Amino acid sequence: MPTDYLKKILTARVYDVARETELDFAPGLSKRLGHQIYLKREDLQCGFSFKLRGAYNKMSQLSATDAAAGVITASAGNHAQGVALSAERLGLNALIVVPVTTPQLKIDAIRARGGAFVEILLHGDSYSDAYAHASTLAAEQGRIFIHPFDDPLVIAGQGTIAVEILRQIGSRALDAIFVAVGGGGLISGVAAYVKQIRPEIKVIGVQMVDSDAMARSVAAGKRVVLHDVGLFSDGTAVKQVGKETFRLARELVDGFVLVDTDQVCAAIKDVFLETRSVLEPAGALSVAGLKVWAKQQTRAGQALVAITCGANMNFERLRFVAERTEVGEAKEAIFAVTIPEQRGSFKRFCALIGKRSVTEFNYRISDAQVAHVFVGIGTQKPGDSARIAAQFEKHGFATVDLSHDALAADHIRHMVGGKSPLANDEVLYQFEFPERPGALMAFLQAMGPAWNISLFHYRNQGQDYSHVLVGLQVPPNERRQCKAALQALGYPHRDQTAHPAYRLFL
Repeated sequence: MPTDYLKKILTARVYDVARETELDFAPGLSKRLGHQIYLKREDLQCGFSFKLRGAYNKMSQLSATDAAAGVITASAGNHAQGVALSAERLGLNALIVVPVTTPQLKIDAIRARGGAFVEILLHGDSYSDAYAHASTLAAEQGRIFIHPFDDPLVIAGQGTIAVEILRQIGSRALDAIFVAVGGGGLISGVAAYVKQIRPEIKVIGVQMVDSDAMARSVAAGKRVVLHDVGLFSDGTAVKQVGKETFRLARELVDGFVLVDTDQVCAAIKDVFLETRSVLEPAGALSVAGLKVWAKQQTRAGQALVAITCGANMNFERLRFVAERTEVGEAKEAIFAVTIPEQRGSFKRFCALIGKRSVTEFNYRISDAQVAHVFVGIGTQKPGDSARIAAQFEKHGFATVDLSHDALAADHIRHMVGGKSPLANDEVLYQFEFPERPGALMAFLQAMGPAWNISLFHYRNQGQDYSHVLVGLQVPPNERRQCKAALQALGYPHRDQTAHPAYRLFL
């Protein structure tokens, strides 16, 4: 690796806008995990995110000619706010392109940071649309594009976090630093500094299981493009990592940990209990990965740092986070259990549950022979759900463990009500569509009248995108035509017709 990254990081201009954030010891997590856990509190940074470090470092080093031409970027999140704040401080004209799906809350936040120096342009339904348009405008107008992650000066600005961590930890031993990974700017900067100053410290990337472009790219030895990415951790939902960030990560990062939505929700709660701060999902990603990694270690007492990199959480999302936290903490397991419709069966099943707390119970008579029960049961530790399922099976109750099943958690548990004799030729699809005023009606109108809607479940979760579960009555000889029509809609979707919870309950 070229050694000039060390110089770039040490000479980065970030502290005109940023501050050195705290490295806080987390006593509760430390006791539970058997390690010394520290949180690097970038959620307390100005703008509640680390992103302004890289944006300001890049923008503050523009030549006079480039600065006069103005800057442009595409983002609806923390990077946009960092660019806006930097533009205001440096007196630069900034054009920020955001998707039309961007909530007004985020648009207002960007405008508040940049004031009169920032112009916001709405374009396209997705970040990819906004990015492509911003790139075109940069070429047409001669503006300087401020990339959210794939730029050496942006990477160096983020690397100043590592400088602070090593200075704050001092002469104490430090075993690993955990970093959320989207496009790779943060982990590249952290690794570029740590591996030249204290190479014995591991740098571990953390990604969502459905947004793991960097982990896949490193494993493949080349940059891969994900067809779809999960949107829960929207701050790290990147389909392709940068060229420079991939090069640095492949060379310097020691490994990756993948986590799911439930584990991130549990990490948000962990940090709240420690600090009374509420992280956004991307901000809690490092803590979730640290927990997974720590539980796999045979050596206790290691010193571990998680960078809590953002706290721009929509308040409306807290309901969803709270619901999913119990499963993420292994405090709840959910099952689909088949019980014979015989006298005494229900009582026998309840006896197996014993003194465990029941968190949810859904039952509706629908068949003369068997009953399908959707049940939530309180658990004490990881692995309990598998043991409980095995116990039910041993006593003759067919069981499907749905504890980590997103479709069951997002939809099925809210709509268990029995099968309908009218739902002939039904196929089931789960859609993602942008959460904006009128989006639901636009979606319904786009579906068209060709096939009857026999099931519909939508629930606002306070995100930029929502999940909708739709049942369509489509004769078998029209299935191919239906798939083509749904593809033309342009909404990401997945066929869930074979899902076990759907087959059992709906």
